[in-house]
Amino acid sequence: MEKIVKKHFVLVHGFCLGAWCWYKLVNLLQKIDHKVTALDLGASGINMKQLKEIVSITDYVQPLMDFMVSLPHDEKVILVGHSYGGLCISLAMEAFPQKISAAVFITAYMPNHKDPPALLIQEFFRRTSMESLIDCHFTFDQGVKNPPTSAIFGSQYMQANLYNHCQTEDLELAKMLIRPGKFFTEDMSKEGLLTQEKYGSVRRVYVLCHDDPVMEEEFQMYNIQKSPPHEVKYIAKAGHMVMISQPLKLSLCLQEIADNYH
Repeated sequence: MEKIVKKHFVLVHGFCLGAWCWYKLVNLLQKIDHKVTALDLGASGINMKQLKEIVSITDYVQPLMDFMVSLPHDEKVILVGHSYGGLCISLAMEAFPQKISAAVFITAYMPNHKDPPALLIQEFFRRTSMESLIDCHFTFDQGVKNPPTSAIFGSQYMQANLYNHCQTEDLELAKMLIRPGKFFTEDMSKEGLLTQEKYGSVRRVYVLCHDDPVMEEEFQMYNIQKSPPHEVKYIAKAGHMVMISQPLKLSLCLQEIADNYH
């Protein structure tokens, strides 16, 4: 039997979530002896900061940046970002390209190095009606004609769109653990956040989920077309919380990536 080359996966959660959302995937990857780090970003999960203390995207991603700094100089990781976490790992790719063997975007925002990343957030809301967001609660500090500044998922929205492929127990757990998040649209509108020399040098893989009513397939394809990755993988019948509804399929997908990107 061919020996599996062990990798270090760093898992970065999406909007309103925390490291807890990866619990099934962490277990599966560790069972085949990979090293796994699931991080809580600022004011997320069990991170002690409150949302009012997170005034910039820099504050939000600081736990990820601190972790990347702490890595031994000769260690490379596979960065995995889910949903909004795609923007977060993009900033880490720009800052630490030499420490990343591959970056995986799971039904996520995946910016290019030419346009400000905030354009993807704006495009998402352009394609999304407020009615479809059901009972999500938004704040509009810059006025209702501008994108929302922060939000928290509503329970009806979570059941209909995030956890529609998941067991009821996972939905109930998530209702207890979610925390409000910020979009940082103004911060992510700055020019030159990402460069071809750094961000563009990291190999990227996009994992497209076919049955995601949050990041709809058409919008996932928009991300792929605007910022072509090195590879696209597909998971059928997978909703937005694929790491919970289809953890085995996702772990096998990540194992293939680990085999291909050293």
